[in-house]
Amino acid sequence: MMGQVQVQVQSDEGNFTLLEPEQNSSGIYDKPLSCFGCGIGWFSFLLGFVFPPLWYFATVLYFGNYYHKDPRERPGLAASAIAALFCSLIVLITLLAVFCGIKISHPG
Repeated sequence: MMGQVQVQVQSDEGNFTLLEPEQNSSGIYDKPLSCFGCGIGWFSFLLGFVFPPLWYFATVLYFGNYYHKDPRERPGLAASAIAALFCSLIVLITLLAVFCGIKISHPG
């Protein structure tokens, strides 16, 4: 639950003493993510709309299991991989339409 605090107490024959929490716990989630705190995956995803090759860079990181270093990177890298897939499909369809003479006719 939110707002709960754990307190450690030491008891010696009716006398109670508060114990300080351990300060040496430095877990994987204690340090902020790179790229302004949003992680390289989300950073690549957002900047990919301006410079799409960043999506492909993040896709290489995703399939290279870069997220094993920090699991918080996985959703952003996956989003970039999906964006790279859509970008590739759009480019492929556009190139087929331009060079293969596919005519898109409008009714009317």
